[in-house]
Amino acid sequence: MKIVAICGAGVGTSGILKVNAERVLNRLGIDAEVTASDIASIATSAAQAQVILTSPELVDKIGKTFADIVVIENYFDLEELERKLDKALG
Repeated sequence: MKIVAICGAGVGTSGILKVNAERVLNRLGIDAEVTASDIASIATSAAQAQVILTSPELVDKIGKTFADIVVIENYFDLEELERKLDKALG
């Protein structure tokens, strides 16, 4: 399974989201590859993704995808991440 965390530049907030998603997936016992990417590279980076994690501001910029888009309000809230990832992957 592939999960892509998206932010504007692909470095800061997507990196934080990636690390926290990996923590949550570990707690849930789900094996997945999580990568961080910028919004400009979304077509390539998320082509094989099952889930895209992003902020509310970037949802409209993602475009057509077969992945589930999971909007995360607070990248540091592991409970929000766990709830939303469990729902998307469950």
